[in-house]
Amino acid sequence: MRCSAQGRMGSFVITEPLVVGHESAGEVVQAGSAVTRLKEGDRVALEPGLPCWSHKMSREGRYNLDPNIKFFSLPPVHGALRKFVDHPADFCFKLPDCLTFEQGALVEPLSIAGLMMLAAAKAFSASSVAITDIRPGNLPVAQTLGAKFALDQSKAVSTAENVEAIRAVFPEGPDIVIDCVGFSSTITTALQAVASGGTVVQVGLGEDTCCAPTMQTVFKEINFTGSWLYTNTFPLCISLLEEGKIQTEPLITHRLGFSEEEILKGFQIASTSATTGAIKVMFSW
Repeated sequence: MRCSAQGRMGSFVITEPLVVGHESAGEVVQAGSAVTRLKEGDRVALEPGLPCWSHKMSREGRYNLDPNIKFFSLPPVHGALRKFVDHPADFCFKLPDCLTFEQGALVEPLSIAGLMMLAAAKAFSASSVAITDIRPGNLPVAQTLGAKFALDQSKAVSTAENVEAIRAVFPEGPDIVIDCVGFSSTITTALQAVASGGTVVQVGLGEDTCCAPTMQTVFKEINFTGSWLYTNTFPLCISLLEEGKIQTEPLITHRLGFSEEEILKGFQIASTSATTGAIKVMFSW
C-alpha cells in the first residue's frame, strides 16, 4: 500500500504504470515441459521474490538479500493482481486440499507481516505475547490470535507512555520486540522497552530515515537487527496452516471480486482502514 500510495518505498520508485499485489495463490493452468512437480489444476501459493542466483547472497542461501531480486510489485516488476502470472515452478508451492485459496494467499504475510507475526510467535510456543496498536479496533483480533496483552496506545502522547505500558506487563522488559511499523517513535519505544540483553527486530518500513536512541544498544547490549523479506518459509507456513496452528479467518475483514470497480473499492477500503476497520482485503475471481 505504501509503495502504491506514495509512488516509492526506499530506493524502489514507480516511474510507470505498475501492477501491484504480492500476496497471492492460484491454480496452475499450464506447466512447462520440464516441470515435473506441478501439473495443470494444482492449487499453489506463489512466493513473490525471484533471485538471480548468481549473486553471493543467493549462493549462500540468503536469496532475500540478493540485490538483483525481482519481487512482485516492487518497481519495475509487475505484481500478481492479475488473472494470469508466469512464475517459476520452484517458487510455486502446492496447497493441501484442506487449505483454501485465501489461506494460500496469506502464506506470504505469514512469512513476514504484522498480526501474522503474533500468530507465528504463538505457533512456536511463545509463552507471553503483547501487542500494541494505535487502532483499538485491531486489538480484539490480536487477542483472538493469542495475544496475552493487547495494549491500546491510541491515547499515548509520548514514547515514554508507550514504554510505561509495555513495562507494566513486562516489568523487566520483553525479551524480544518486533517493530512492524518502522517509525522513529516505534523504534525508540522498542529500544527503551526491551529487556537488557534482549533483541529488537525491525520489520516495518515506515520511514526511510529514523532517529532513535541507539546508545541503548550499547548500555543494554541489545541485539538490534533488520529483517528483509524471507527465505524458504513457504513450506513451513503451509504446514502451520495445514495443522491448524494458525488461524487466518479473523484477519480477512473484506472480500471483493476481480472487476475494476471491485478492485478500486478494495483499495479505497484498505487505504482508509482507520475508519473501515480493514485488516486484510481479499480479491477473488
